[in-house]
Amino acid sequence: MQYIEFKNINKTYVSIRALKNISFTARAGEVCALVGENGAGKSTLLKILSGDIQPDSGSIFIDGKEKHFKSPQEAITSGISVIYQERQIVPFLTVAENVFMEELPIKKNQLIDFNKLNKCTQKIIDDFNLPIDPTDRVNDISVAYQQMVEIMKAYRRNSQIIAFDEPTSSLSDSEIDMLFKVIRKLKEEGKVIIYVSHRLKEIFQISETVVVLKDGVYIAKVETTKTSEQELIRYMIGRDLGDVFKSLRRNKNIGDVILEVKGVNSDRVSDISFKIHEGEILGFAGLVGAGRTETMRAIFGADILNSGEIWINNKHVRIKDPSSAIVEGLGLCPEDRSSEGVIKSRSVKENISISILKKICRQGFIDFKREENIIKNEVNNLGIKTPSLQTEIIELSGGNQQKVLLARWLVSNAKILILDEPTRGIDVGAKVEIYQLILDLASKGLGIIFISSELSEIIGLSDNIVVMREGRITGFLKGEEATEEKILTLAMLK
Repeated sequence: MQYIEFKNINKTYVSIRALKNISFTARAGEVCALVGENGAGKSTLLKILSGDIQPDSGSIFIDGKEKHFKSPQEAITSGISVIYQERQIVPFLTVAENVFMEELPIKKNQLIDFNKLNKCTQKIIDDFNLPIDPTDRVNDISVAYQQMVEIMKAYRRNSQIIAFDEPTSSLSDSEIDMLFKVIRKLKEEGKVIIYVSHRLKEIFQISETVVVLKDGVYIAKVETTKTSEQELIRYMIGRDLGDVFKSLRRNKNIGDVILEVKGVNSDRVSDISFKIHEGEILGFAGLVGAGRTETMRAIFGADILNSGEIWINNKHVRIKDPSSAIVEGLGLCPEDRSSEGVIKSRSVKENISISILKKICRQGFIDFKREENIIKNEVNNLGIKTPSLQTEIIELSGGNQQKVLLARWLVSNAKILILDEPTRGIDVGAKVEIYQLILDLASKGLGIIFISSELSEIIGLSDNIVVMREGRITGFLKGEEATEEKILTLAMLK
């Protein structure tokens, strides 16, 4: 195996040109990163590579031989594996059963040879130096190890071309390090690695070359060591991003206290107390496992509140579950947008209107005209890009899915929004849109709780900052005095 070449790949959906004459080469023994804003065409290209969809025109060449994949199975047979964000695993089966799914060893009596199955799987686990067991049920291991099961499956097939689609979106730093070790092993064995990610820092850690797409068009291919983040951003969005936070319109009118949390305790957090005002963006910072998400789940009624008080507009409220939180004017955009936020099988309209079913129902039936008017207005206000309100939400980019979640709470007249990692998995251009949306919502008097692992976001957007460590608050900082050093000091205090 020497290389794979994409040559003049074109794909159009109705009137939208997803890919236009895409041509580039990725070579064995290197990681070729694929970057671009949401809608640049990265996912479409991976679907063509995997045989999931066919191009309108153009060809794929592997070592000079032209290939056309009419199905994913044809692509797999040709030595191609694509590791998607949505894992292709059977959760109630074991690691070994998932790895050898299409090629289970069979005894003479036609029963599965589990001894051989587990032994062969253990060899791959040892090759990857992973602390899991062939007999572990996939549902019982972490997201990171589930992803490793996907990679082991590709390794067992002896795939020569392995593509990764946003592989680190749900991983911690230590898990990312583990993934990178495995990718480097695959690279050393002469595999072609195509790596799609919005995280530019990772691109510089793992890749040798970077291909940039914009609006379905090939822009450039550069060597990683000869470029910079700013140059890649210029290629991706057509301009220098600069200091985006200085260019954003900010809210200067902070009102009265809208939410006060007093001494909240759950099974995961202890003695949490803070206030947020109308029009304020209150940032929550901390390392992985600090308890930020768990704090918000307790406040929102998703986790049991053992003790403590929640006051909204100077009124003591009892939040027993998310439904009662919504009644009190709270809205939560969760950290795991894919599994806890959007309803994948439902349309954009249904994902928004789920928060106002009582409002749009008459005598037990939905008033569809009223529903559509309300939703259409919010879609226009937030600039949600969707072919129609009936489009399944899973067809939208990450940035537009996040806007749909915001719309869900705005139509419900939420006064306090909890945004947990709202820019995770979103490209740099879409991030700026989300930043300005957050600031615009604050200017309308909403209280915004903003959780992010990116300190530049926390410092750039927050009026005030809460820092947490191991389920407790370790300090408060005013936005203008906050620095990365001060935040990290509080986040790492013993």
